[in-house]
Amino acid sequence: MAPRRGEHLPVLREQVLDVLQPAGRGVLLDCTIGPGGHAEALLDAAGSDARLIGVDVDEACLALARKNLRRFGSRVRLFQANFADVCEVLAEAGEKQIDLLLADLGVASSQLDDPDRGLSFSADGPLDMRLDRRMQRTAAGLVNRLPEAKLADLIYQFGEERYSRRIARAIVAARKQNRIERTSALARIVAGAIPRPARPRRRGVHPATRTFQALRIAVNDELASLERLVERLGEVLASGGRAGVISFHSLEDRRVKQGFARLAEAGPMKVLTRKPLTATAEEITVNPRSRSAKLRAIERTD
Repeated sequence: MAPRRGEHLPVLREQVLDVLQPAGRGVLLDCTIGPGGHAEALLDAAGSDARLIGVDVDEACLALARKNLRRFGSRVRLFQANFADVCEVLAEAGEKQIDLLLADLGVASSQLDDPDRGLSFSADGPLDMRLDRRMQRTAAGLVNRLPEAKLADLIYQFGEERYSRRIARAIVAARKQNRIERTSALARIVAGAIPRPARPRRRGVHPATRTFQALRIAVNDELASLERLVERLGEVLASGGRAGVISFHSLEDRRVKQGFARLAEAGPMKVLTRKPLTATAEEITVNPRSRSAKLRAIERTD
């Protein structure tokens, strides 16, 4: 049974517990706590002495996590911040290093299913895409202001969309008539720009998927933040500490893989996953969004 609308199932839950081995660890950090599904599993497995620092850029997700994790009381502390600022968060929390870190790079179901977020074309909404509502930049701003060449480059680089130039040309032509403000309008423009034989054949994959991904990444500066987080793992992990990152597309996974390799080469770090861990067939049946999830893990060995 697939998750109900608005229900969030933590992806790769058992794989996370297996590779990060939370039992007996003291300080845990969930960099993308969302509604708190992974955090709850980690705390339950770690034991009653463990405490968790939860971070998220989305205040709505933090509110859900606060509600869902209330049984742990003062063992959970929550911070609204970007995980790129992990060192600053730890300083604010009064911690120097941590024993376990997890970052789930997927967008929470509650975010995807909220039309006001503008992250999906399943329902019409404003072309926003901000995960942190304190930010000024929106997808509408990029779509309506970027020059055609820069818009095409953005869609190609962050969406790996082969028809990026055709899409950018169509967007620029459309915005000359009316400002593009709604997700449904952008989805129609993108779909119309892609030749029908070239549209995704897998059921449920919309022709605008890659373009929406590219805009979301650009609005939230996701890849630069990810690179910064990975760079700082050696600094924030205590001896024997483990970190795991769950990615959902090749742009993320490539940065995690390469970043982990650089850390291991510089030492004292060891990559724990020669190949990324992925969802079982059973999990994919229950939670189709887990299909593209990949988990990589690394350990500080000194």
